[in-house]
Amino acid sequence: MILLPAIDLYGGQAVRLYKGDYNQMTVYDKEPIRAAVKMELEGATHLHLVDLEGAQTGQTPHLPVIRNIVNNSRLFVEVGGGIRSLETIEGYLNAGARRVILGTAAVQDPEFATQAIRAFGEAIAIGVDIKDGMVATHGWTQTSAFSCEDFCRRMQDAGVSTIICTDISRDGAMRGANLELYRQLHATYDVDIIASGGVSTLEDIRALRDAGIHGAIVGTAYYTGAIQLPEALRLAGGEMP
Repeated sequence: MILLPAIDLYGGQAVRLYKGDYNQMTVYDKEPIRAAVKMELEGATHLHLVDLEGAQTGQTPHLPVIRNIVNNSRLFVEVGGGIRSLETIEGYLNAGARRVILGTAAVQDPEFATQAIRAFGEAIAIGVDIKDGMVATHGWTQTSAFSCEDFCRRMQDAGVSTIICTDISRDGAMRGANLELYRQLHATYDVDIIASGGVSTLEDIRALRDAGIHGAIVGTAYYTGAIQLPEALRLAGGEMP
């Protein structure tokens, strides 16, 4: 299983939100490049980046920060947050990102998501952010009319290869991963599932790995020290019982 430490960007800094609430934001590092380099030194091969301002506005205010991280590391970088045009996708890929995550745009315009998947293939992932069983949009501030199941089915039919599913109720809350949700998604859809939200212990990582989940994103637990990245990476790779 791939483990992806996360850096959420806001105001040029590495931050974390509590349950997606922009009013409950903690700054963990004023220099995101420093956080990324530290993660790589600890053994990370992948990095999950989210532009929280972009998620709200549809702009790309942190493109220079993301380019800096790509240029100064060997990490496989995936980027999400407010990506709503083919031009924005191309901008991130040209900056060196290896995968771009579509969220709000895919919900509002599934045809756009289909076009992006056809144009960029496996470089496109779909972010499915779940709030009370429904798909949330606009930086988790709004709720769509799609259920998780209906939207995942639609995106699978569009040809996506990776779905990143976040249980908003657990994101940043250190409550553990919603294992049943990820098991159900893995069993139902023929795509790679990356679990996000609430991954807060080594036991969460072990359970997700044993359930056959493709990847897991670790955020708050890493920053607070609840999960030590070298140990978590070994466990995700199956080196520990």
